[in-house]
Amino acid sequence: MKVGLQLYTVRDDMAKDFKGTLQRVKNMGYEGVEFAGLFGYAASEVKSMLQEIGLQPVSAHVSIDELLADIDKVIEDYKTIGCRYIAIPWLGEERRPGNAGFEQTIKDIFEIGEKANKRGLKLLYHNHDFEFAEVDGEYALDILYKKIPAHLLETELDTCWVNVAGQDPAMYIRKYSGRAPVIHLKDFVMPGKKPDKMYELIGAAQAEQNGQVDAFEFRPVGHGYQNFPAILEAAVGAGTEWVIVELDRSGMNKSPMECAEM
Repeated sequence: MKVGLQLYTVRDDMAKDFKGTLQRVKNMGYEGVEFAGLFGYAASEVKSMLQEIGLQPVSAHVSIDELLADIDKVIEDYKTIGCRYIAIPWLGEERRPGNAGFEQTIKDIFEIGEKANKRGLKLLYHNHDFEFAEVDGEYALDILYKKIPAHLLETELDTCWVNVAGQDPAMYIRKYSGRAPVIHLKDFVMPGKKPDKMYELIGAAQAEQNGQVDAFEFRPVGHGYQNFPAILEAAVGAGTEWVIVELDRSGMNKSPMECAEM
């Protein structure tokens, strides 16, 4: 497997110095990157930067609404850059299984997946923890992958959110063996139960006293709760090609770049 960085981790740095940040990511030892926007640069410019620096373009997170607004252009841009995957990073509540917009979501993903396939790209879905809500006795995430065939939608399991939802990340990777080409490595600490307003806490400063964190906090990989030996063993067995490091927010009083390097 190869190791990449989701550039959302260092988004503020990307906004200030796009090419310089890519170079720093390469210097850290990352082999590839996953995009979270192009910050106004043309696809051809980004391709040239990556070739000069020596980074591989793995994939890109693109919202389903942005995809639907101009599917052909989005696909063509990331094809030009050299990405192999496009990942839907999030579904709004109305689009999730059990809600009124879910059937339309299925139709939309079929359309996007088919167009991506025609251009040699694969569509992924990146989960959070809310997809582990039960709908008619099944997890919403499993319903999504049951409704849409693997050749149109593969998984990008986020191991942090799987764990936050109370599931075993390694088990879930094995469950989708052969359908998990890209996996997110993300670490965290959460001493108590999951906060009620989980997403409002993302990015909030967390107090740390005597080495004990008192609330949810993202951490650099290897500095939190995750069992990465088990996760990586499962990924190898599942045929995963890329593991992508991501932090939604930096932790341990470190900058995003410091966390990425750690």
